[in-house]
Amino acid sequence: MTRELARFDASRPLEVLEALRRALTADGPAVFVRTPRGGAAASGSSAASVVALPEAVHQRIALVVETSGSSGAPKRVALTADALLASAAASEAALGGAGRWILAVPVHYIAGLNVLVRSITAGFDPIVTSGPFDADTFVDAVDRAVALGGAERLFTSLVPVQLARLVDAARADGSGRLAETLRRLDRILVGGQSTPPALLDDAAALGLAVTRTYGASETSGGCVYDGEPIGATDLRIVDGEVRVAGPTLAEGYLDDPDRTGAAFVVDGGTRWYRTGDAGTLEGDILTVTGRLDRVIVSGGVKVSLDAVERVARGIRGIADAVAVPIASEEWGDAFVLVVEAERGGVAEPGGGVEAGGSSGLEVVGGAVEHALGRPARPVAVVVADIPRLSSGKPDLVAVAAAVHASPGPPQPSE
Repeated sequence: MTRELARFDASRPLEVLEALRRALTADGPAVFVRTPRGGAAASGSSAASVVALPEAVHQRIALVVETSGSSGAPKRVALTADALLASAAASEAALGGAGRWILAVPVHYIAGLNVLVRSITAGFDPIVTSGPFDADTFVDAVDRAVALGGAERLFTSLVPVQLARLVDAARADGSGRLAETLRRLDRILVGGQSTPPALLDDAAALGLAVTRTYGASETSGGCVYDGEPIGATDLRIVDGEVRVAGPTLAEGYLDDPDRTGAAFVVDGGTRWYRTGDAGTLEGDILTVTGRLDRVIVSGGVKVSLDAVERVARGIRGIADAVAVPIASEEWGDAFVLVVEAERGGVAEPGGGVEAGGSSGLEVVGGAVEHALGRPARPVAVVVADIPRLSSGKPDLVAVAAAVHASPGPPQPSE
């Protein structure tokens, strides 16, 4: 027996909310909010297709999430109602109780779908932001949530670029009203990618309650808060890779038994998800250091491109950074570092990114070399606006294509 999988338009999150409500109780088909192609929302609100997983799990599937494909081909992750509800319960316990959620992230990603599931279990419909994300629309959503009342707590989930926009706007607001409104949120979850330490410091200085989350579609979203596993999540490190176990794990990938078998393994009777992330555990505290597949060998030395990006994002004035690997006659492997500057400009020797500054390669490259060693120094630093997916994450494929399409060898930014 199979179960229908109904597609829904990501631009209509309240329709998705109602469909999820039915799917979680098996009163309706499983929900699939497909990743938009070319920026357009998925069309059709009920185009049925078939869940192509082993027959034994057909009736348990409640949601299929298509991964962003920021660095490769998307995967369709199949999640059961039990996994989604376990995730919502773990989050609620970690946050100190149920509350009303503000939906500010797209619902074709697990973070947005988490907000919908948590809203269902909490019994409070979410407040949906309208239009492109900016500080004004988000503050309006917070004001609407406060005016609506009913819930003792107020939460939201953001990606780092969204938090940065709110922090920048609050710091520029001479009246202090914006920061005061943001402090009405009992918790701001931020995840999806590494959050720059400077951004966390600035948010804390404004009095914002920010929690870093770690997880994946395959773990029903965030399963680690500020480095600590939530709910019944279990963690281990095997050969440097972070592995996750617990009741929130996905059943697997649609139509892809090979990927399913490679990503989900059984060890000692426990089923584990192989994240592909490098990390360390000190006691119960997890530190994720990067992707295992984002390592190059430069001059015979392994260099983590994620570690390079973290160093660059820690430089005051750099909003984001993406390292793009290239071939090098001298080093074997090398990379170009694309940085996005806050309010424009290039790196200044004093430590920030300012208009009219000196060479980005000299300053940013020097900071990376100091932190990680000579093989980790970029061959070029390019200051540019970084293209993004609708989730707010950098579009790694588009950035790499732009770098490789540039004529001639990369040159230092001036």
